[in-house]
Amino acid sequence: MADKKNILTYAGLKQLENELQDLKVYKRKEVAQKIKEAREQGDLSENAEYDAAKDEQRDIEARIEELEKILKNAEVVVEDEVDLDKINIGCQVKLLDFEFDEELNFQLVGSTEANSLQGKISNESPLGLVLIGKRVGDVVEVETPAGGTVQYRVIDIKRVN
Repeated sequence: MADKKNILTYAGLKQLENELQDLKVYKRKEVAQKIKEAREQGDLSENAEYDAAKDEQRDIEARIEELEKILKNAEVVVEDEVDLDKINIGCQVKLLDFEFDEELNFQLVGSTEANSLQGKISNESPLGLVLIGKRVGDVVEVETPAGGTVQYRVIDIKRVN
C-alpha cells in the first residue's frame, strides 16, 4: 500500500526539516554524551541516568524516523499559486460564527501541520473538509462532536503572510 501524501505548506516543510536537522546534528550527540557519562559511573543495572539516556535516545531515533517518513511523502503547497477565489490548503480564512456572532481566523494546512492553538486547522478535520472549495459568502455547516451543528459564513480568503 502506498504511503499517504503529507500535504505541507512551505513554512511547515522548513519547520520539519529544521527539527530533523536539530535532532540529527545536536540531539544525537547530546544523548550520546549522556550515555557515555552514565556508563562511566559503573554498574549499569541500577543506573537511572543510563536508563533515562537510553529512553531519550530511543525517542529521538523514533522521531527522526517519523520525520523522514513525513518528508519522504511530502507534497508542498505553494501558497503563491493558491487560487484565492475558493478555499484550499495554504489559505488564511476569515469566518463568521453565527451562534456567537464573532469572526474567526484560520489557516488551512495539511494534517501534519495542524495546531488549533495557532489557528491552523487540518484539511482533514470536520471544518477543514467542509471549507475546501468554498467561496466568500458561502455558508457551511459543521457537525460538532456533541452531535449538534455550527454554521459559519466565509467572509474572506487570503494568502498567508
